[in-house]
Amino acid sequence: MLKVLLVIGSGSFLGGISRYLVSRYIQNTFIPAFPFGTFVVNLAGCFLIGLFFGLSERGNLSNAELRLFLTVGFCGGFTTFSTFSNENLALLRDGSFYYFTLYTGLSVFLGLAATYGGNAITKIF
Repeated sequence: MLKVLLVIGSGSFLGGISRYLVSRYIQNTFIPAFPFGTFVVNLAGCFLIGLFFGLSERGNLSNAELRLFLTVGFCGGFTTFSTFSNENLALLRDGSFYYFTLYTGLSVFLGLAATYGGNAITKIF
């Protein structure tokens, strides 16, 4: 059990650091009024978890510890619902209803589409 926790924890550690670096870079590159950093990170994480589970279903990712490292650890540390919620609350407080609606709607719709796409791509190869 300790080994599994260390595998997940190390994946989460790397995912969290990756989230910070990618999100910060993207946010500094685009319009600061819209939370592009978290948006892109969450969509990328949705795609990756779909890809990882698709590979797992095909048997290409049969090592349980690697699967836990990538999905629960890395993707869990890389994506963040709490930041998404906090940014939405900030948009509402600022009266940015357009950006709130856009961010929430696109995040949910494109997040599901990215997860599906990541999973579907494993069926092609």
